[in-house]
Amino acid sequence: MKTVLFIDTVHPVLWDRLEIAGFNCVDATQSTQGELKKEIENAFGVVIRSRIPMDVEVLDAAKHLEFIARSGAGMENIDVDYCHKRGIRLFNAPEGNRNAVAEHALGMLLNILNKLNQADQEVRNGIWNREGNRGIELDGKNVGIIGFGNNGEAFAKKLAGFDVQIYAYDKYKKNFGDQRVIECSLEELMEKSDVISFHIPQNEETIYFADQDFFDNVSKPFYLLNLSRGKIVSIEALVEAMKGNKVLGAGLDVLEYENATFESFHQQELPEAFEYLIQAKNVILTPHVGGWTNESHYKLSEVLADKILAFYS
Repeated sequence: MKTVLFIDTVHPVLWDRLEIAGFNCVDATQSTQGELKKEIENAFGVVIRSRIPMDVEVLDAAKHLEFIARSGAGMENIDVDYCHKRGIRLFNAPEGNRNAVAEHALGMLLNILNKLNQADQEVRNGIWNREGNRGIELDGKNVGIIGFGNNGEAFAKKLAGFDVQIYAYDKYKKNFGDQRVIECSLEELMEKSDVISFHIPQNEETIYFADQDFFDNVSKPFYLLNLSRGKIVSIEALVEAMKGNKVLGAGLDVLEYENATFESFHQQELPEAFEYLIQAKNVILTPHVGGWTNESHYKLSEVLADKILAFYS
């Protein structure tokens, strides 16, 4: 029987559907990395999120591994090149949380433009400051989307109800422009955008994509959103751009400091740039929950089940 190790917790619909199809599902969600090396030896497949990286050390122990299924979009915690050499099939599920990410991005943007967090806190503290909380309308703005895959395209769809012009750049995708979206170069996007939103994977090409040079080369002050991966945006460079009024506000669902122990991050001496962010009223921070809704929890597993069963049927 083909054994599938569940290394991380996911919605049980994936387990149920694989079992019905004849797979033997095994709970390894409490296994340490050392224990996993023994348990994975005869596994046909594994289901993961981000708890344990699928690096060469772990994969070498998986003598019979046929597939890795990641509940999510990003594959940066998997040694993709090594998997290709071994012929290990990779499944991910960006379709499962793209709507959640798009709604979160739109919510962040509207929140920043209308100073909702600031106004809420002031009213709770007895401050009735209407002029200081005058908002800015999204209508009439140019919104630049960097990365037009599942998440970028979903965000563009959410923006369809607003009178905005969307500019989109994707290095690996062409001929996707339509009446709503102008497909453009990165240079044109950086010249015209009032809002720039990142929806790209993390890899060697994209780490610190938004560095000091990037901010210097954007033509006008803009609002920044990052719902991709933390290391896409250099926080130090972002803060310098905010201090220089190049960035008017930021919505960050991910941070470059993010790792498996982020919960203890505040117990350490915080970087100066991060101290600035958490004090800034024009910044919204969320703990990597853009794609983390009740609905996406189910859809991620449903999408993976569809892909795995379609391939092995």
